[in-house]
Amino acid sequence: MTSDEALMLEFRGGSRAAFEELFARYSKPLYGFFARRLNNPERAEDLTQEAFLAVIRAASRYEPRALVRTYLYGIALKLVAAERRKFLTSGISGQSAPEPRSHEAPDSVLWVRQALERLDTADREILMLREYEQLSYSDIAELLRIPVNTVRSRLFRSRLALKSYLESEARTNPGQRADAAQPRPGRRGMQ
Repeated sequence: MTSDEALMLEFRGGSRAAFEELFARYSKPLYGFFARRLNNPERAEDLTQEAFLAVIRAASRYEPRALVRTYLYGIALKLVAAERRKFLTSGISGQSAPEPRSHEAPDSVLWVRQALERLDTADREILMLREYEQLSYSDIAELLRIPVNTVRSRLFRSRLALKSYLESEARTNPGQRADAAQPRPGRRGMQ
């Protein structure tokens, strides 16, 4: 299988097939990235397309200094930040935020979403990059331009806070799914 970096270089050289392969590999992960942060499937789809448009526009300037995966999530983080700024600006002018689609999710998913929202923004982002996007500690450090040990400490702190919030919710609603507060092993071990 051709590496992402080789595909990106091929695309920079004009290969449409290389771009299509990158799109096939990353369109769903990027859509999930946006959907988890925005609670708006239509906007998540739009931003996924915008991320790939950014890749197309910047292809001639691409240098393989980092993993393509890190490069794509860097673009995605910038798009989410711009989207949030746009929302804050429009929110000030009287428009309200779209309501989350809570009727589609079980209680345990809603508890996790609510607990995530209670985390510090920087800690929440690191936790989501690790657990949902499955980025390594070094990839997260490179993406956010912080030391790896900072990633480790923020991840540890955010996991403890998340566990505390979920356990508190389980105690408050004992008739609900109490297993939502139980820690689940990650798909990857600690690095």
